[in-house]
Amino acid sequence: MNDTHKLVNDLSEQVSRLVKDEFRLARMELAEKGKHAGFGAGLFGAAGTVAFLGGGALVAAVVLLLALVMPGWAAAAIVAGALFVVAAVLGLIGKNQVKRATPLVPQETIASVKADIDTVKERARR
Repeated sequence: MNDTHKLVNDLSEQVSRLVKDEFRLARMELAEKGKHAGFGAGLFGAAGTVAFLGGGALVAAVVLLLALVMPGWAAAAIVAGALFVVAAVLGLIGKNQVKRATPLVPQETIASVKADIDTVKERARR
């Protein structure tokens, strides 16, 4: 009976340590995904800012410059197209960063916990 008590105590300590380690792993995994999500969201914001500021500050100067060699409407259309291309590229980069962060579930930790549970069940059967 004494050996059983010792085994139960050892199991309890090991399970406690295992749970703490799994929580630590989950926290690290979510922190990493959070970084990617934040970076991606920042790039989305940068894309919007570039599109807005570029559409306001530089458009007038470039359109006027191009209007010296072509009709004003053609100069404005060319500048607008270039700005939309820059915004699209930044938006795609931001989208890819956000995609890397999803799903926001700590998948590696869940798989590790499932493996731990399977191991404990297997040992309990023996």
